[in-house]
Amino acid sequence: MEFHQPSTDLAGLVARYWVVEWRYDRPYRQLIVPYPNVHLSFVDGRPAEVHGVSSGHVFKELDGTGRVFGVAFHPGVFRPFLGGPVQSITDRSIPAATVFDGLPGHPDVPAVEDVLRRNLPEPDPRARQAADVVNLIVEDPRMTRVDVLADEVGSSVRQLQRLFAEHVGVGPKWVIRRYRLREVTERMEAGGRIDWAALAADLGYADQPHFVRDFTAMFGETPTRYAERYARLPAER
Repeated sequence: MEFHQPSTDLAGLVARYWVVEWRYDRPYRQLIVPYPNVHLSFVDGRPAEVHGVSSGHVFKELDGTGRVFGVAFHPGVFRPFLGGPVQSITDRSIPAATVFDGLPGHPDVPAVEDVLRRNLPEPDPRARQAADVVNLIVEDPRMTRVDVLADEVGSSVRQLQRLFAEHVGVGPKWVIRRYRLREVTERMEAGGRIDWAALAADLGYADQPHFVRDFTAMFGETPTRYAERYARLPAER
């Protein structure tokens, strides 16, 4: 997988551009563990699509030869493009032509950035607020509960839930869980023995079984099994 950074004027909207190419003699089932990004993708020979946030892991079957050019938008910023609640496309894909005019037939970074600039919506303060709250979750490991997050940003839990439904596509609890579970894979990468019960407590879980349940739902297997084959990590979008 290749990654490309956006131009400065689009960096507040686009997290990254990505390119995947494959060549398989037999079908390969790939596990994809999601982040709360909306994606715009161009697959060879098919109409471009917008993919809402996946609420759980998904499998993609790759066969033969293919290529995908993708745009990952920052969490929270896509509603002004969509013109409706981002939750409306969660776990769904829609034709990109219903959102963007002038899509290129042969996408690359300059061509796609030209499309984004021509389709730029008016700035939305609520979208910026949602993006800032997600960034707080990403950067502050103390954010392990929605009520703690709400207090930190001067909001109520219900207000946060509405904000995330409109602008992120999944709830604040889901986003907190996703980024805290990312810390688990970072500890795996660091190596060494992991005290699973202590780690669950550090991440804000009441007990280890709740942690194992959430990890398995997100990654498709238990944390111990995932750790055993960490050298062959699944793709994360």
